Amino acid sequence: MDTTTSKPGTTLQCGWGRLMFADTFPSPESLAAAILSEHPEQRDIALYLLDPHLVLNCAPQQIFLDPSNTYRLLLSDYKPSEKTPVGFEIRKLAHKEELDEINRIYTTLKMVPLDKDYVWDNRHAEGFTYFIAVQNETGHVLGVAMGANHQVCGEHMPNSCSLWAVGVDPQAQLPGVGTSLVRHIIEHYSQLGREYMDVSVIHDNENAQRLYEKMGFERMYIFAAKRRNRINERLFVGAPAPDGYNPYATIIINEALRRGIAVDPISPERNYFRLSLGGRSVTCWESLTTMTSAIALKRAEDKQFTHEVLKAADLSTPDQILAGEPRRNLQFLNRHKSVVVKPLVGEQGQGISVDVRSEESLEAAVEKAREFSDVVLIEQFVEGQDLRVIVINQEVVAAAVRRPPSVIGTGEHTIRELIEKLSRRREAATGGESKIPLDKETERCVRMAGYALEDVLEKEVAIPVRKTANLHTGGTIHDVTDKLHPTLAEASIRAAAVLEMPVVGLDLMVKSADQPDYVIIEGNERPGLANHEPQPTAEKFIDFLFPQSIIAQAAPPVAEQ
Repeated sequence: MDTTTSKPGTTLQCGWGRLMFADTFPSPESLAAAILSEHPEQRDIALYLLDPHLVLNCAPQQIFLDPSNTYRLLLSDYKPSEKTPVGFEIRKLAHKEELDEINRIYTTLKMVPLDKDYVWDNRHAEGFTYFIAVQNETGHVLGVAMGANHQVCGEHMPNSCSLWAVGVDPQAQLPGVGTSLVRHIIEHYSQLGREYMDVSVIHDNENAQRLYEKMGFERMYIFAAKRRNRINERLFVGAPAPDGYNPYATIIINEALRRGIAVDPISPERNYFRLSLGGRSVTCWESLTTMTSAIALKRAEDKQFTHEVLKAADLSTPDQILAGEPRRNLQFLNRHKSVVVKPLVGEQGQGISVDVRSEESLEAAVEKAREFSDVVLIEQFVEGQDLRVIVINQEVVAAAVRRPPSVIGTGEHTIRELIEKLSRRREAATGGESKIPLDKETERCVRMAGYALEDVLEKEVAIPVRKTANLHTGGTIHDVTDKLHPTLAEASIRAAAVLEMPVVGLDLMVKSADQPDYVIIEGNERPGLANHEPQPTAEKFIDFLFPQSIIAQAAPPVAEQ
């Protein structure tokens, strides 16, 4: 493990960068020199600055004061929780493959990924320790956090520790992952005899600050410094996107601004904006632009017309009819045993009922769909995975399996309470875009699982609470771009071509993303590009609109650990 204790000061290499103990450096000049020696792919932080103004004065154009708040917990005052994790365990890193899962979480959260070889080779070192939350049923890594043991980093170091790099998978279905990780690390260092623990929190992360304050951490006036780079750009220049835009517009606006493309915020509350460069202007509504014709747009809105166009191009589609006389509707259901009912025109999963199997449920589903459209489709239900493929300018840019929301029992909470907890987490993780409705469709899905909303779900029992995998109704998205079968990629590109849509999100039902079997359900003319990070959806979108800007593009900034 790379722990430097000789002159000019003490540093700890953590895998994402160096933790520099600024108060151990003999002069502001020596600390500034260390900060400026940062590795390009990592992010360092110099904590415990004694004379921040003097350090910044050494390189004012390259070093900035980190806008974070530092909190401290006296471990002797800590009161352990009586609750134990339900559905997952907290343990140390045990398998090298788990580092891929950790980096997946960090990348999703726009945090700096780890140097996997370094962390693995030093997993038994005393200076830092990574703890992970692992789901009991699946073995999936749900969250990660790192603790730093200051006392072993060098002579005359204080009997203290610190908490870093806390990351929880935004799509984790189990509650309490982040809190359990933090508590586990607190108790770990308390048992080692450390006196206090520090944690640095970005100034605008109010949820994290409330969590630490609830645990007994108190605000300390401690300064930290960092080197200016693309990774932490937003911390010293501010968020570039105009206020008021949702994540789907923001990701595009930020990429445009990084390339020097002018942004005219036409209507932030409606997510409209205009991009301009070199005499060319394109008006956008999130990922829908004036490059998509009105004909293509209207055709995509009409799910039956889309189906006919795709079928005529020899692309596989499910059987469907327009809802009409109840007897005819029932005959279609009897033929296919299970159906999907949805409005002819609609988006974001509104009015859709999936896996409808009975005459009573069919009639209710048709009435529900008619709340959103006068014309209703009844479609053959195809078993399999819900796959979204993003095609931009005849190139598959991203592919992700979408899964309906499900809850896992704690043995203490009702299903309604579990849904509300999961919904709040999904809403926070998506900037308010994802929320599980507590409506008749959710009640139907819970009943199909053999429960009622007010029932207490048994410990570690999982049930689906929606049948649709749409993000806006609580679905989760899992990247499979690298696994996509060539047949699925080719079918998606052909579908985009026949629908004449330069930017499209295609919904397919597949056996698996790495198998060739598929049916195409529909095409979305305004796909959410932010849902597919870290795939370069925004970059490819701007490449398409402004190809002259490609040579000037830079890597997107990464958020703070």
